[in-house]
Amino acid sequence: MDKTTGRTIRNVSIASAAVSICGIVFQVLFGAVGSYAFGDSVATYAWTIGLFLSGMGLGSLASEKIIKNLASRFVQVEFGVALTGGTSSFFMFMILAYFGVPTAEFYLRLVTFGVGALTGLELPILIRKAQEMGQTVNKSTSRILFADYAGSLAGAIAFVLILRPWLGMVKTAFLIGTVNALIAIWVTYLFRDELKLRRWVYQGTGIAIVVLLVAGFLVGDKYTAGFEQKMYADPIVASIQTKYQKIVLTKRANDVRLYLNGNIQFSSSDQYRYHEALVDPIMSLTPSHKSILVVGGGDGIAVNRLLKYKGVRHITLVDLDPKMTHFAMTNPYMTKINHKSLLNPKVTVIHEDAFKYLGTHHSHLYDDIIIDLPDPNNESLNKLYTRTFYTFVRNHLEPNGYMVCQSTSPLFARKAFWTIVDTVHSVGLHARGYHVDVPSFGDWGFTIASRQPIDISKMHLEIPTKFLTQALLPKMFVFGKDENSHMLVNGKPVRWVPNTLNHPILLRYYNDAWKYYH
Repeated sequence: MDKTTGRTIRNVSIASAAVSICGIVFQVLFGAVGSYAFGDSVATYAWTIGLFLSGMGLGSLASEKIIKNLASRFVQVEFGVALTGGTSSFFMFMILAYFGVPTAEFYLRLVTFGVGALTGLELPILIRKAQEMGQTVNKSTSRILFADYAGSLAGAIAFVLILRPWLGMVKTAFLIGTVNALIAIWVTYLFRDELKLRRWVYQGTGIAIVVLLVAGFLVGDKYTAGFEQKMYADPIVASIQTKYQKIVLTKRANDVRLYLNGNIQFSSSDQYRYHEALVDPIMSLTPSHKSILVVGGGDGIAVNRLLKYKGVRHITLVDLDPKMTHFAMTNPYMTKINHKSLLNPKVTVIHEDAFKYLGTHHSHLYDDIIIDLPDPNNESLNKLYTRTFYTFVRNHLEPNGYMVCQSTSPLFARKAFWTIVDTVHSVGLHARGYHVDVPSFGDWGFTIASRQPIDISKMHLEIPTKFLTQALLPKMFVFGKDENSHMLVNGKPVRWVPNTLNHPILLRYYNDAWKYYH
């Protein structure tokens, strides 16, 4: 084997590593896009991995028929990956905006399988090409596979640390597609003598694809913002993709609405109903308000209400996303609603996973713990509604302390609501569910709990309200027949089972209920 051939084989190994990086990024990207758009990240990633790998298997099987013109076939495959994968996120959001979830879900699964099949063609072609140039079967296979596996690790790390947080879903797809096209152009140069006249056709095609994808990289986010706007009823005034979630703020007339991953968190026109119901009952029962813990609540509205109470000395807010709290501190629409509460000297903001925080900081006890988290629509949030988490919460309560958590809708998600109440009760706390009507949400539920029995007759309003009245307080604990805990399935009463890390039944109840209302 001469030096030129050896150098070409090394370049083939480099190409293998590069396409492997692209392949794993596309696979993780499809899972991330699906999780954002459709929720239930475990199911989405299961579909993504299954479809992508089965596609790779089919592509690998089909590669048996490719024994001639290997360089030409590899270039064609890379063009297919570049166009299909590179435009995938852009078209997914477009289809989601214009045709809805079922069509977008079908499209994403089709693309996942298609790109997987093309990816499955890549390595067998490269291995045969290395053998064709004189490498032994064992050597060519081991080197190509090493490059493939090493490239996969690099791609996964790059997506998590660089691509998703800095570029977002759409730009990442266009960028990786561009890399695939550039690899194809490079291969046409490596094997220019073999390709002959087709080399110029391929290079021209490759350049055209690169121009198209670079244009998409430059302007794709602008058009995607338009697609995203169609998914919201009101004009978008702020949109931020963080490491953890998509933050969208909309405004029409005087109504400002916050959405996280497409799910509404508050409407300024009626948020006072939600936050009065979340804060005032627990504060009316707790004898002391010296130290308060807020879990979630990164918008700062619950903290703003807590600061109105006399005797509050310190509030610790634990929220995972620093960009969310920074947004709440700096965006003029947000600061108008929360009155810059997170900048108050009584407030300490900690950016940490609440599960980890409560599981490791054992020394501090709180008079009140207010859990203002998004709904349990994925595994990361579900763990914050489990028996383990509520055990942590219980262990951080003062003997006379109280906790409260938002608990989704007892009407729309009845099983989910009462599962949360039962899970809180299962850790040795007295727990009661209650609910109010919030027009932007509907009938919304909460769970209040303490070590001692809860006497709702002792509730009294201490600060001015816009919604709650003294007469309304006990009525919040009354449920109608279609939303109470006495639920029958097939003529038999439902036995409520606590939600645990090992058996996340809440996640299934929640997703089964809300899929009919989105």
